[in-house]
Amino acid sequence: MTEHDELTGTITQGTGGLWHVLTADGVIHEVSLRGRLKKADVGRRADGAIRRDTAATTRQVVKLAVGDRVRLEQDERGHTLAIAEILPRTSRLARRAPGGARGERVLATNLDQVVVVFAAARPEPHPRMLDRFLVIAEANDLPARVVINKVDLVNADAAAERFADYPRAGYPVHFTSAKQGLGMDALRAVLDGRTSVLTGPSGAGKSSLINALFPGLDLRVGEISESVNKGRHTTVGASLHPLPGAGGGFVVDTPGLREVGMWELPVARLDFCFPEIRARRDQCRFADCRHTVEPACAVRLAVEQGEVSSARYDSYLKLSEELTSEKPSW
Repeated sequence: MTEHDELTGTITQGTGGLWHVLTADGVIHEVSLRGRLKKADVGRRADGAIRRDTAATTRQVVKLAVGDRVRLEQDERGHTLAIAEILPRTSRLARRAPGGARGERVLATNLDQVVVVFAAARPEPHPRMLDRFLVIAEANDLPARVVINKVDLVNADAAAERFADYPRAGYPVHFTSAKQGLGMDALRAVLDGRTSVLTGPSGAGKSSLINALFPGLDLRVGEISESVNKGRHTTVGASLHPLPGAGGGFVVDTPGLREVGMWELPVARLDFCFPEIRARRDQCRFADCRHTVEPACAVRLAVEQGEVSSARYDSYLKLSEELTSEKPSW
């Protein structure tokens, strides 16, 4: 490689300022950001892409994420590769930074879909938390599907009935068992050729699911804490893995999340993040209807008539109250 040669690649993981970049030749390079990029003025376009901006009023350190496409150059000495540019993002999955911290946490970028994985049991699933994951996907303009794993631990009919609200709302739902191999072929087919992020609460079995789907990746798998019936974190940070086979594609494994906060979601846009509410919002008498107490609300009428799940509507009300009461950190 000469001084003027360039490489582009994809961030597969990174910690402590060092990032793994997968290039087209299948080689993974361990690199850091070039000094001038760390100090560059940056802004963020509406689509989430990072851009240089000489007129920026604030200075901030560039925050890379798994899935970012980057351009590599040799450093000033001409020996070591470094990240010289972050290429525009086509999409991103972001949530509010956990633990009361300010700002956002970008989980992954350049995605085709979000796959939300919940366990049918151990740990006990909480549909309201599932709704939060789906709202975050919708708020990031990403299509989502639901995977209910560990169905070997419960009655299959009972599991289907418990999560019946989601196919009614328009979400594809897969019932799987990584342990018994149930539902693997159908799930593998929708991952093939796409870049998918698997997210969900701790202990849902995301890593076990990926290992069952794609033997050889050998992701670390944790156990369930019997004392609290919650999963222990085993995935330290998000990691991107190329999928074997002719179809290609990538899957991003993320740490189990115990706190799921909204980011940059005005309360007036919340109804767009529930497909079954979004489909009826224009039928309301008032254009700015919040679907709570307003007269002639098509959404509340649909709930009363059983066309919209009352449980999903309750989730909408809870999130609306949360977004109304919180001072936006963004």
